[in-house]
Amino acid sequence: MEFLLLEWVGKPIWMWGGFLAIVIALLAFDLGVLHKEDKEMGIQESLWLSAFYIAFAMVYGAAIWWAYDAGHITTSDGTHAGITYFTGYFIEKALSIDNVFVISLIFGYFAIPRKYQYRALVWGIIAVIILRGIMIAVGAALVQEYSWILFIFGAFLIGTGIKMLMVPETEPDISKNPVVKFMRKHMRVSDTLHDEKFFVREPDPKTGKLALTATPLFLALIIINIADLIFAVDSVPAIFAITTDTFIVYTANIMAILGLRALYFALAAMVHRFEYLKYALAMVLVFIGVKIFWNQIFGKLDPAFSLGVTGALIAGGIVFSLYKTRDQAGGAHK
Repeated sequence: MEFLLLEWVGKPIWMWGGFLAIVIALLAFDLGVLHKEDKEMGIQESLWLSAFYIAFAMVYGAAIWWAYDAGHITTSDGTHAGITYFTGYFIEKALSIDNVFVISLIFGYFAIPRKYQYRALVWGIIAVIILRGIMIAVGAALVQEYSWILFIFGAFLIGTGIKMLMVPETEPDISKNPVVKFMRKHMRVSDTLHDEKFFVREPDPKTGKLALTATPLFLALIIINIADLIFAVDSVPAIFAITTDTFIVYTANIMAILGLRALYFALAAMVHRFEYLKYALAMVLVFIGVKIFWNQIFGKLDPAFSLGVTGALIAGGIVFSLYKTRDQAGGAHK
């Protein structure tokens, strides 16, 4: 029992273990019960499942809020755990919408049928849990050891936001992705899909013997997780600007990503309706970047103010996008 009370990255081990147990239980229920058999997920099911994940994330955030107010949990930087959790959650959720477009392109390039896409996305979460954990742990160690690195985070976020505002987006060419080229060159990859399997045994063209061969579904899974890492370069510094509490940073990230996988099928069908959201996200990044400099020079801004500004910008971007693209409501994203 004493082991569970030991601290790891600023929080008792039982808190980390409890959160991971919750995530594993959710994934087991999702894959083992709701999607035991591969099937195509419709928009209505996507919305209902996403609503469940969002509601769960809200309840979890409320529990964090209560624990903080009751004195059972404190943040390492003195900010309010509940407010910073929700701020980080909304930022990660909004920034991930751009990721949906890229995921859709990846599935399209590898010709992955919709009924196999959800299973690939859920398995991808396992990799995200590990990879985001590593990124956040490294970021936390750097911030703790070199507090000035927050200024670099701030400058990076401001620069990224300005770039999003000024530079038009271009559609990525998956066929020219260096990882795709490397994997096709250095490992056996099947030309055809084999249902939900990531690996199969096929005859080697040279020896004729059966050899372990990756399927296009495995390649899609790898590229999706690499894309997630690239997007995390924006989102992780953004939430560190809100709080340096590693537990809040990690849990808010993972909770947002869990729900995104469920929402993917609804968003993929209407991502064209969020054309102007990127400008709101750009302003969020600039605001957070400026906030870092303000906090370090003049003192911390009220976390509630940060949550209010972030929520207002994201909500405004969504409403404005839906209004401006109302004539495309019946269209499909190409």
